[in-house]
This record gives sequence, structure tokens and C-alpha cells, in this order.
Amino acid sequence: MKKIWITSLVRDEKMVGGLMGIARKYGLDANGHFWMDDLKNMAWLAPSESILDPNTGLWVILGSEKEMQVQSVRFGLALLTLTLQARKGYGFRILWAGTEGLLKAEALPTPLRSAEIVLANDASLGAKMVARANTPAQRVDPEYRLDVHANPGYGVWIEIGPAKGQEWQGSLLGVHQGDIDAHGVGEAGKLPQKSVLEYPMKGLKLSLGEREFVAWAVQNKLDENTSYYARIRDVPKGILLGPLTQGEEAEVHVFDF
Repeated sequence: MKKIWITSLVRDEKMVGGLMGIARKYGLDANGHFWMDDLKNMAWLAPSESILDPNTGLWVILGSEKEMQVQSVRFGLALLTLTLQARKGYGFRILWAGTEGLLKAEALPTPLRSAEIVLANDASLGAKMVARANTPAQRVDPEYRLDVHANPGYGVWIEIGPAKGQEWQGSLLGVHQGDIDAHGVGEAGKLPQKSVLEYPMKGLKLSLGEREFVAWAVQNKLDENTSYYARIRDVPKGILLGPLTQGEEAEVHVFDF
């Protein structure tokens, strides 16, 4: 039986119970949880194991534009989504069920903007859930690798690097309205215990429109097996990442939180 996981941003047991009942009526193994807005204890990590289960084919989020006005909720959802996409693939299916009308994709954090947006009271929601859960995710191969490593003890670290078959002659990661306090280079997939940094740089300022990002960078060469890691503090409203270039203009990827 295909599994789905339901994350409810609203504390409405009746609504969640009804949605689970619909899912089970359509032959889905439905479970879920109520979102906890607790970044200090990294409560956003709680459902990750269940959603990463190979049999979980769909992640359903119940919420509205109201919850998306809380920056800590946006940031936690973004971190969880990046964690899931890094491990299940960027084409992993996410369904946003609006509890107070349809919202625009632009109202969501960048990692969630690929989600399909529907109404929570849509009469065809059950059919949509079973169809999405049983349809293989489309393969999406970005030009970069991006992952999150988090633990209440060592904080939130962002891992970046080039895609398979590519190389970077350096890398940078910046935050908008946040802070970075440590960085390193090491084997892809796990935080380095120690590393040798080539020409490390801190406090680089990059402007994109009206936004300013403060970035850290190194000139270590990276490939698909090597990554750059940076620890972020506070609750940033966005990050940018990419290879470090010598020219005036850098090719970067921006994620709004």
C-alpha cells in the first residue's frame, strides 16, 4: 500500500482526520502530524524519517497564506523540503492543500514552489492524492548539489557542490538577513571533522536588487565527491550559492525563505 504523509500547519483535528479518511478510502496508508514551530529544537526534522520512507510517494501540506507570514515557519518548511529533495530527488511530489483558498506559488519558500497547489475542500482531492502518490517522480537534475545537515548540538549546516560530472574552482554561500559563523570543505554527504581551506573569505557583500547577501567563500576545487559546508545562524530570509568566479558577475542560485 502506497504511503502519504500529511503535515498540517493548522491545528484542526477534524480537517486532518477527514483528509486521512479520504486518503484511506482511496487505498492510501495515510499518517501525519501537526507542525511545531520550534527552530531551537529543530522540530522541523521530526517528520523527515517518515517522509523519506521509500514507500512514501506524496507529501501533503495543509496550510494557508496566514501561516506563510510567519518567518520561522517558512524557514523550517524550507529546511525540511531541501532535506527531502536532496535524498528523494528534486522531483519528489508535494501537494499543498490550501485551507483558506488557493495561494500563489510565489507566496511559498523557493524549495516549495514546485508543489502542486489545490484547495483542501476540492472534491477531487482524494483522486489527486492517489494519482500523485502512485506516479513516479520526474527526474530533475539541477546544476548543483544542495543538502542540509542539522542537529540541536551542532546547528544547521548547508552543504553545496557541483552536480555530477562538473567541477567548481571555488564556492560561495551567502545569507540574506542571517549570519554564517563557520565553514569547511570535505567529503560529500557528511560534515568534515577538519579541513584545509584555500583562501577563505568572510563577509563578502553581494547585492541582488534591493536585497543584500553576506557570503563566505573558499577557493578549494570541488567535484561531485567534495562539498563546501557553511553553518547558518538566526532565521535568514534567503540564501544564495554557487561557484566562486573571478569576474565581476557570479553565477548564483537564490532561494527565498
